[in-house]
Amino acid sequence: MTPISYRNSLVEKFQSKSATVAVIGLGYVGLPLLLRFVEVGFKVIGIDVHASKVDALLTGKSYIRHIPSDRLAKALATKRVQAGSDYALTAQADAIIICVPTPLNEHREPDLSYITNTMEALVPFLKEGQLLSLESTTYPGTTAEEIVPRVERSKLKVGQDAFVVFSPEREDPGNQKFETQTIPKVVGGTTKACLDVGVALYSQVIGKVVPVTSTQTAEMAKLLENIYRSVNIGLVNELKQVADRMNIDIWEVIEAASTKPFGFTPFFPGPGLGGHCIPIDPFYLTWKAREYGVNTRFIELAGEVNTAMPEWVYGKVAEALNSRSKAVRGSRILLLGTAYKKNIDDMRESPALRLFELLTERGASVSYSDPFVPSVQIAGKTQESVKMDSSTLKNQDCVLLVTDHDSFDYKMILEDSSLIVDTRGRFRNQSSKVVPA
Repeated sequence: MTPISYRNSLVEKFQSKSATVAVIGLGYVGLPLLLRFVEVGFKVIGIDVHASKVDALLTGKSYIRHIPSDRLAKALATKRVQAGSDYALTAQADAIIICVPTPLNEHREPDLSYITNTMEALVPFLKEGQLLSLESTTYPGTTAEEIVPRVERSKLKVGQDAFVVFSPEREDPGNQKFETQTIPKVVGGTTKACLDVGVALYSQVIGKVVPVTSTQTAEMAKLLENIYRSVNIGLVNELKQVADRMNIDIWEVIEAASTKPFGFTPFFPGPGLGGHCIPIDPFYLTWKAREYGVNTRFIELAGEVNTAMPEWVYGKVAEALNSRSKAVRGSRILLLGTAYKKNIDDMRESPALRLFELLTERGASVSYSDPFVPSVQIAGKTQESVKMDSSTLKNQDCVLLVTDHDSFDYKMILEDSSLIVDTRGRFRNQSSKVVPA
């Protein structure tokens, strides 16, 4: 086939939904995307190195709280779902979408091993007439530097008989207003033909597709989204500390500023950043920027402020206990909520983990309660969530609200706790035993 024929053939397959789509990585990004493709009529192949996720998918048991099991069961009932851990399955696919983690290493530098290992495993099974899309957040140039050379190593010419795009994931677990199909999809292609094919694929499952001129532009766009949030959260976290010293209610300040109908977007303080994006992604750009001789001081400063927030919250806990003539050492402290944000079960980069460590290291007897997180690993030890009831609350020297899940009984917490340190503004102006943090 000619390059134009490969392009036209793929576009036609996507538009007719006769294509098979493989999704690699069945986590918070990959699983909802796979389900969306099934729901509009595509055959899908799910691939994950964790057999437990594959088994759960094939038995219709969801392992992600905000994705109900009946949605998996309905997908399985279509008979259009395959899943496994063998990359050879991708030889059947017309499109391969990579949704693997991109963490930082111990030196706070990008760890692309999940992407590169995936590509190495894929190379033997790549074939003519396939689209390869990377969705994992990464620094500008990753697709061109890490994906394209590996595709072309398999004797395929990108833009002619194989097609490569970058289309950043934008999932927001637990968001009730937006889901996979309603969040606009940015797509950048290695070539114009690649972009055409990528847009044709995503247009079948996403309401609005936003094409951009290159994979680098798409990569940078995702980083800008997350850096924007990181910088503004860092700003409001710093202002919280200033307001605290001045005895000003930062939440009231934000409410007042939010009445301006233009030029202001409210951001809210907390105990620190969590999740798979905002605490990590800005450092992908700062690392890459050094290659070009640019110091991203603004971005790094915001990261420093946000990273230090658990230590500031710890200080507020120590100060609150001290006002009751108690030390941190020996005090019983209950953390309420450990997920990185409310109403989800995602623990990735949660500031609660650092708070747990800080309090334990200084001799406190620490427990936690989270209806969505039955257990956590802290310093190599498994901690189980305790039942939050009147007896548990009354037995604490301090209750630290870290994640304000809507399902918590806040009236009971206020009535039965002797001291509350509130990092979320949930108990504003309600009692003298509440300390804002």
